[in-house]
Amino acid sequence: MHAISLHINVDHVATVRQARGVRYPDPVWAATLCELAGADGITVHLREDRRHIQDRDVRILRETVRTVLNLEMGATDEMVAIAKEVRPNIVTLVPEKRQERTTEGGLDVEGAGKAVAARAIETLQLEGIPVSLFIDPSEGAVRAAKALGAQRIELHTGDYCNRFDAITHAEAAELSRLHGAAALGAELGLHVAAGHGLDPINVAQVAAIPEVLELNIGHALVARAVFIGLDAAVRELREAIVRARR
Repeated sequence: MHAISLHINVDHVATVRQARGVRYPDPVWAATLCELAGADGITVHLREDRRHIQDRDVRILRETVRTVLNLEMGATDEMVAIAKEVRPNIVTLVPEKRQERTTEGGLDVEGAGKAVAARAIETLQLEGIPVSLFIDPSEGAVRAAKALGAQRIELHTGDYCNRFDAITHAEAAELSRLHGAAALGAELGLHVAAGHGLDPINVAQVAAIPEVLELNIGHALVARAVFIGLDAAVRELREAIVRARR
């Protein structure tokens, strides 16, 4: 079984900062602490409404992150231009709605959204920036991502997490969807990641999927860090993933 990477999303460190409009806590500092604790990459989502991560954060992170910087963004001309300037290691295209609290599902790669995604993928990959698509774990979405020319996919685990049973540690239907989508993605030559809603308890069954090579985890990690600190929270999560992978 291949090794699995842990990328930490520090968006919600910035959420706390933006609640008061001050300069702390700084997501750049948080990213450094996460890397020192063993994170393999840092993820940030620069939203159109700048509700948490700001342009300044992305630019400084590009200078300070020593692992992998994954920039999540909408497939808009503004964001593509920022990505071309900042040059993150990976761009992950995600859907955005101004009224949503957090990303509610995968990109519409099979319908009206595929033309917009295709343009962004082509532009970014011509710049030498690998592109991942945040998609629902369905056969149609995986095949559409491949057809659009993406090199990577991130499977939306939100439905699995929302239905996860803390007693039985099982959610058979959604877990089966994730297994099937990951296997198909690997068969098609795509780098398969997964994320959204994962925490130290529900992560195990996703981390155990052999084809999943990367996990993106943010909100639960930051929430846990409120009580035990970032270093301990990253190490705890890493240990849960390693146990599952064995």
